[in-house]
Amino acid sequence: MVMGILLAASAGAAISLQTVFNNKVNEKTGNWTTTVIALGMGFVFSLMVSLLVGGLSSFQLNQLETWYWFGGIIGVGVVFCLVQAIKRLGPTFTISIVLTAQLSTAFFWDSMGWLGLEQIPYSFNKLAGIIIIIGGVLVFKYKSPGSENETSHSN
Repeated sequence: MVMGILLAASAGAAISLQTVFNNKVNEKTGNWTTTVIALGMGFVFSLMVSLLVGGLSSFQLNQLETWYWFGGIIGVGVVFCLVQAIKRLGPTFTISIVLTAQLSTAFFWDSMGWLGLEQIPYSFNKLAGIIIIIGGVLVFKYKSPGSENETSHSN
């Protein structure tokens, strides 16, 4: 369990860092070029590691369901949406919303047990936790009445 927590924390930190890098690339190149660079570099790196670790045998793809391939298309939307959101909201608020949306979506999919996931029973405690997180994001974003908003980003 400790290793899972460390891996999840590392992924969260990496996502935050990646969105900042992608935003800087976007300032110089544009939306779709940023997406191509981010996903293209990821493709090249993961291809090299896959070949080094597993060789050609790691590419036995005939057993994959057709709908599994849509993960890459979703990745394009993720990178594009993150870059656009950071331009409008700033990195911290964007990531706060992203994490809340990830948790809410995972809660829904787990509760339904769709797409081959193990069904985890719905509970009001889990829903309350998500609502508390949303409240935390709002508290984080907005100062007390009468003071200026903490971020200079608008839209």
